[in-house]
Amino acid sequence: MAVSTAAAAASPSAIAAARSPGYYVRRRLWQNRPAVFGLAFIALCTLVALLGYWVLPDNSPNANHGFVQIQKERPALRVQLLRQPLPDSARNTADPANVFSTWLHGREPEVQETPIGGYEFAGDSIILKPLGAHSAEAGRFRRLALAAVVGHPGPRAELQRLVEQGHLSTRTYWLGTDKAGRDELSRLLLGTRISLGIGLVAVLISLVLGMAVGAVAGYFGGWVDSILLGLMTVVWSIPGIMLVIAISLALDSKGVWVSFVAVGLTMWVDVARVVRGQMLSLRSATFVEAGRVLGLPTPRLIARHLLPNMRGPLIVLATSNFAAAILLEAGLSFLGLGVQPPAPSWGLMVKEGYDLLGTEAGLWLTLLPGAAISLLVLSFNLLGNGLRDAYDPQTPIAA
Repeated sequence: MAVSTAAAAASPSAIAAARSPGYYVRRRLWQNRPAVFGLAFIALCTLVALLGYWVLPDNSPNANHGFVQIQKERPALRVQLLRQPLPDSARNTADPANVFSTWLHGREPEVQETPIGGYEFAGDSIILKPLGAHSAEAGRFRRLALAAVVGHPGPRAELQRLVEQGHLSTRTYWLGTDKAGRDELSRLLLGTRISLGIGLVAVLISLVLGMAVGAVAGYFGGWVDSILLGLMTVVWSIPGIMLVIAISLALDSKGVWVSFVAVGLTMWVDVARVVRGQMLSLRSATFVEAGRVLGLPTPRLIARHLLPNMRGPLIVLATSNFAAAILLEAGLSFLGLGVQPPAPSWGLMVKEGYDLLGTEAGLWLTLLPGAAISLLVLSFNLLGNGLRDAYDPQTPIAA
């Protein structure tokens, strides 16, 4: 009686100390500082990609809009801008139903912004000074009617006040401008959408296709395994970039979606080989035999009981494929086979900077997107290494 009482008294603490395996995985992950850094940087990039045009330093909602007067300018450039309404014939006529194009490229602004070197009022007009000696308008002053700038007539003093308060602003290009006079920082921030988007789509395609092929090959074995393993070996032997080129040519198209699908279709073999190996070791387990005896359908047995036991290796592999997809997309865009201009792809930006390496601006126009690619890929690799250690029960947990 005394023994049972002592056991009952100890049982609440034993129950309280019991933790799920996920708890220990999270503990190991949070104690891995490089992995936490990678996760934090990925979360920051994801937030920037989701917010998109709301966080761009360029006031224009379209980051592809540039000014020829400030091409290839140095970082921290400050420019004064005059805003005036566009005529009805020049307003945006894009299809508002094209949600993806709007998400990626934004909408064309309904105002026209002009960089100026200064201004002065003269009666009912404003005189604009040219910006820089290299400007195409150097040596010429432009005179605009105040009513045309504001968009409606009115008293002279009122129009001058409206112009100064609502139509004149100063913008700082913290990372300079590219060869088209576009804000480099805005394009770098917007480029996270393409890099994370193509990584996400590629990982989803590779997981779905890889798990299906690997599960069928490993579970059924025999001639089915031989055929699917041969298919994986053939695809594995083809360089990824060559396979993407072949898929792009087969689809006879270039663009964002083609790049997304093509990259995803080249990365499923890694997932399939891992799932096949795990399936070969699990298909003879006791719980699988019990499922067969109970008459569970094969698809349910694979999807509900076998594949969930592989989520650790699959999560680690997904982070690795995410990083590989970003690098592959950057390489394709650099070669002109991936995302097409004027979309702000980091690989395309590296190519644009590479073409200008002989100039002063070419150095940072190449290094900035290259550093962004390296940081994002490094973050996914650090996170993948941390997840691999976190799912290893042999990894010690600090007190």
